[in-house]
Amino acid sequence: MADYDYLVVGAGLTGAVFAHEARKAGKTCLVIDRRDHVAGNVYTEEVEGIQVHRYGAHIFHTSLRNVWAYVNRFAEFNNYVNSPVARFGDEVYNMPFNMNTFSRMWGVATPAEAKAKIAEQIAAEGIGEPHNLEEQALSLVGRDIFEKLVKGYTEKQWGRDCADLPASIIKRLPCRFTYDNNYFNDRWQGIPVGGYTAMVERMLEGVEVRLGVEYRDLVAARPDVAARTVYCGPIDAFYDYRLGNLEYRSLRFETEVLDEENHQGVAVVNYTARDVPYTRVIEHKHFEFGTQPKTVVTREYPADWHPGDEPYYPINDERNTRLYREYRELAEAEGDVVFAGRLGGYKYYDMDKAIAAAFDLVEAELGVLL
Repeated sequence: MADYDYLVVGAGLTGAVFAHEARKAGKTCLVIDRRDHVAGNVYTEEVEGIQVHRYGAHIFHTSLRNVWAYVNRFAEFNNYVNSPVARFGDEVYNMPFNMNTFSRMWGVATPAEAKAKIAEQIAAEGIGEPHNLEEQALSLVGRDIFEKLVKGYTEKQWGRDCADLPASIIKRLPCRFTYDNNYFNDRWQGIPVGGYTAMVERMLEGVEVRLGVEYRDLVAARPDVAARTVYCGPIDAFYDYRLGNLEYRSLRFETEVLDEENHQGVAVVNYTARDVPYTRVIEHKHFEFGTQPKTVVTREYPADWHPGDEPYYPINDERNTRLYREYRELAEAEGDVVFAGRLGGYKYYDMDKAIAAAFDLVEAELGVLL
């Protein structure tokens, strides 16, 4: 006899939503995570009275009414609006590309002037069918925006020159011809008051959680620990990489406490020049309109990924897409294991989409419609 109805591997958003609903449905559930905390990559910890996003900035935004209603059961969200800026040398631009950006760059004042300037620069490039990311970006926004706001940031993010990256990575570069600095168009947006960790802990109330536990160690010691497993870890690791490694881009973070009240005046500054090694600096207190006497900043460095490193962004190129399909074929033959989440599905998710996918899993496994 199994000890539990479900073993959930991973205490991030996907695992927490499923475990919460499984408990409500009367199922016994054990959640494990190899880290020493719950909440996965949305984990926040308090430093100097400030909720610090340990694994990079996470701003919740969604147009999915059921998802927004669901997360508000576990947290009160503030009215934070994501309005990052980009810094290129000594120049500062608003993001996303909007009339404030164009006015700062070219001195234009109206949408018609901005559109004409962009069209002029696109025409000057004379690009027909783009053959790489650089040509794709130039054909969308022209030379100035590409050189100052796209090129260096993208090359740091991917670790390769734009001319060596496929055009498919950038399908569009939205230009907004309004003086609106709100980065997202979604209906709802905000940050949980008190941080994401507290929100996930509320989801997991009443559920047994064991931290610092490796899946392989647990099932080796107790093969019949659960009747079914929801596996939110890397799908290739589950199969001991027998078909090869799926590839990712990783991140490295440097965080420090500064003895000043306000370091950069905004939560997120993107550094778009190639010679600045980090892609962005996060000042965490601004996510919750903090007034603490000190501040905490994090510099975010893209990094090559090697087995054993933290996987962040799946590289969905031809080789990895083909390899994932092969692993997926193995997974479909598993009788009592369901693969879920960002790593189980080798897919990047925004937080709301991860929760929506967890809803689908809940419906498929438990017959509960959320």
